[in-house]
Amino acid sequence: MNTRRKMTAVLAMAVVVPLTFTACGSGAGGGASSGAEVKSLTVLDSYNNEPDKGILQASIDKCAAKVGVTIERTTVPGKDRMQTVLQRSSSKTLPDVLMLDNPEVKDVATTGALTPLGDYRVDTSAFAGNSLDAVTQDGQVYGLPLPADTLGLFYNTDMLAAAGIAPPKTWDELKAAAAKLTKGDQYGLAFSAAATYEGAWQFLPFMWTNGGDETKLDSPEVKGALQFFVDLVNSGSVSKSVVNWNQADVKDQFLAGKAAMMINGPWQIPALAKVPSVKWNTVQIPVNKPGQTPTAPLGGMVWTVPRTGDKAKQAKAAEFVACTGTEDSQLALGKARNTVPTQNDLHEKYVAEVPAMAAFTKQVENARARTGKLGKDWPKAATTIYTAVQLALTGGASVEDAFSKAAAR
Repeated sequence: MNTRRKMTAVLAMAVVVPLTFTACGSGAGGGASSGAEVKSLTVLDSYNNEPDKGILQASIDKCAAKVGVTIERTTVPGKDRMQTVLQRSSSKTLPDVLMLDNPEVKDVATTGALTPLGDYRVDTSAFAGNSLDAVTQDGQVYGLPLPADTLGLFYNTDMLAAAGIAPPKTWDELKAAAAKLTKGDQYGLAFSAAATYEGAWQFLPFMWTNGGDETKLDSPEVKGALQFFVDLVNSGSVSKSVVNWNQADVKDQFLAGKAAMMINGPWQIPALAKVPSVKWNTVQIPVNKPGQTPTAPLGGMVWTVPRTGDKAKQAKAAEFVACTGTEDSQLALGKARNTVPTQNDLHEKYVAEVPAMAAFTKQVENARARTGKLGKDWPKAATTIYTAVQLALTGGASVEDAFSKAAAR
């Protein structure tokens, strides 16, 4: 869900709006430059802030040189991405290469606005199955994932050591550690339970790890995860303010020493690095019972090839996109942005070079695409999830009734 990241509430609403795309060509007929040498491509992405803008530019430049084109790049804020895509589609000015957030790909692909990468024989066999789940619609792969991110548990190493606490691996251990680490204005744990896609995103690891499923939100497993959240807040180990905190707020609490642990993602690492007095480490999201697999949502952006009607440019755009999936490109971008290459074969080499990403790399291997089961219907489920969490944490509904009341809204 992606300012530097993914799911903000504004972007979420853009995805919810029914999409009406106008393909610029049928794909059967040639465009203006069919048969001509393609010397330039247009690219639209949402890495509009530094340092990400410059980091991505370096990646773009390398692949542009490799495929022999110049790039005309346009950047827009993440919150404006889908609206920009809608406008460009209606005016038949879609770019040759388009960046989407991975939950958006299926929705856009169903409109016919994207071309399947298989049409250009782009090899996606090296990519992990979970990363392809997010970009596959009706058996066709419509995008090549950039290095991915997910959620993990950050902990203040000094605070845990002083309290004689080992990094928690289970819910019981997390609950006990959070209680012991809560004192004065310091809470044991912080997470985001905001009424946005970030709130749903942060609940998913607990729901999925416990065997819950977005196709059945009234199951005991889903309610069990919600009860765990409620217990943490009601016990005082987690601030009641989490219903208003986004993930940046959670990071600020952690850096200020007001939270000994936090649920967050590797995009916060640059901010943490600016405060060397705060010593930290990470582990995977704790499980309810030993033997369960820590399962978190898979985040990250995707390069796609829009259907512009210019067959020669579409083919060259696919060549550019294929370049972004090479080992060199994935490792360079992953190291620069604290994101995990989406090919499992690269993980050992990546962790050796970026050891701080070891837990996140393991978490990515078992991560799930949010749209993997529901496709374009995912936004409705996400809204129900964060609404139910809000209701339960604020006393607006019992855990038993929270999801049914949220769905009714």
